[in-house]
Amino acid sequence: MGSKRQTTMAKLTRERKVKEKRELKEEKKAAAAAAKAAGTYSYDGEPVEAPEIRTDSADPADEAFAADSTVAASSEDR
Repeated sequence: MGSKRQTTMAKLTRERKVKEKRELKEEKKAAAAAAKAAGTYSYDGEPVEAPEIRTDSADPADEAFAADSTVAASSEDR
């Protein structure tokens, strides 16, 4: 039977660095996935503000359309 060689400190250090690098990569991927889900992800690395979420049903474009249709309806009655 042959004797087994002991793992050197250099190899242990290399393996630890590789493991840490892989863990960091997984964290980055998870953060990017969370940012994509939240709508704040940017491909160029620039920070993006979260989109404004409106809870009111009054949209300025809808109000303008309603005003135009009201004017059109009142002129048709004449």
